[in-house]
Amino acid sequence: MNDKAGAPEDVLIVHGGAPLEGEVTVRGAKNLVSKAMVAALLGTTPSTLKSVPKIRDVEVVTGLLRVHGVEVDLDGDTLHMDPTRVELAGTEEINVHAGSSRIPILFCGPLLHRLGKAFIPDLGGCNIGGRPIDFHIEALRHFGAQVDKSAEGMHLSAPERLKGIQYELDYPSVGATEQILLTAVLAEGTTELRNAAIEPEIMDLIAILQQMGAIIQVHTNRVIEIVGVDELHGYSHRAIPDRIEAASWASAALATRGDVFVKGAKQADMMTFLNVYRSIGGEFTIDDTPDTGGIRFWHPGGELKPVALETDVHPGLMTDWQQPIVVALTQANGLSIMHETVYESRFGYTRELRQMGANIELYSQCLGGTPCRWGRRNFQHSAVIAGPTKLYGADVQIPDLRAGFSHLIAALAAEGTSRIYGVDRFITRGYEDFEAKLSGLGANVERP
Repeated sequence: MNDKAGAPEDVLIVHGGAPLEGEVTVRGAKNLVSKAMVAALLGTTPSTLKSVPKIRDVEVVTGLLRVHGVEVDLDGDTLHMDPTRVELAGTEEINVHAGSSRIPILFCGPLLHRLGKAFIPDLGGCNIGGRPIDFHIEALRHFGAQVDKSAEGMHLSAPERLKGIQYELDYPSVGATEQILLTAVLAEGTTELRNAAIEPEIMDLIAILQQMGAIIQVHTNRVIEIVGVDELHGYSHRAIPDRIEAASWASAALATRGDVFVKGAKQADMMTFLNVYRSIGGEFTIDDTPDTGGIRFWHPGGELKPVALETDVHPGLMTDWQQPIVVALTQANGLSIMHETVYESRFGYTRELRQMGANIELYSQCLGGTPCRWGRRNFQHSAVIAGPTKLYGADVQIPDLRAGFSHLIAALAAEGTSRIYGVDRFITRGYEDFEAKLSGLGANVERP
């Protein structure tokens, strides 16, 4: 069913044209918090996670933990999790709470260690390109898990203790790295993972696991070595701030010619983005005051400058930064290039931007500095953005989480009124209180 017809209340009306000005706060990173919650399953004592955002992904994992017997209590932005009575959940319960989330795949290692069994329902997620779970299943089989497929999903079992493995990823996938970390820490023997992801969220997850009693070494050349231990205990940890949300507000400030202080944003995790931001013509200053610090982002006036960029795994330009940056580049004077090397189908959102007046052309060739794995495969993974172009309000259907916030940025920068469909389905998955934050920055938004 068409979302516009099926959920008329899931829409935000945006009256554009006003610069965003003021302060917003970012809490723990969506891409870390949900994984840290799963890690609590590995402990024999309670865990505490601080700076937890009120987003749908947290609600999903909370539901999944509870059906597996974990006591979960949220006190402000602090989450308390007690896994001492872990139990096997029914497939129906897992399906109800999982929805379209891909998180259940990461429950497998911890549940196999704690209970000897796990279940994976059919998985969903944002439609931005292939994110197969094959390597998750392959890795779990290497550890010694048995996998039985059924119409409802996959049932996994571990007749005996899982054993450490030597494993090399074809691509430094964040999800696959998380899977191996969460499984290897209690496996018998040593696991060596080559070509691992080393994103800040991965490093924060490793810090949590180390605090729980794990032995993990991060070597050069993307090699992670995990020595399995017999038991892990709980942790108390403050999640790193969400660098994706911080970059989204920064891009919104640039696109609307505004001035936004992002409280909680950290320079160390955003070095590459900050370089790009300054290259385009945006300005920022760092406030490293404990508890109250952050980064101020603003448009200094004058023309924005075109750039040639390509996404990559960390420490390259994060793929989740690509979409908000492209919106800002529609206001730069000249031709900009964005070469997407992480996901093959991440430019679907540009159709709506063109509908709003943006001049964006897509190409299947690698227009970045180096050929990537999507070259010669007919994926439109490069974009040329010509600017500056005036944006106009339009009715927009959100295709995925990050594209949704980018459409929102475009609507804020546009002349006239836009109706953004799918905000509850997508944007609330990763952005806490985004409507209140928009209003606090002076945006003119309303529900029908």
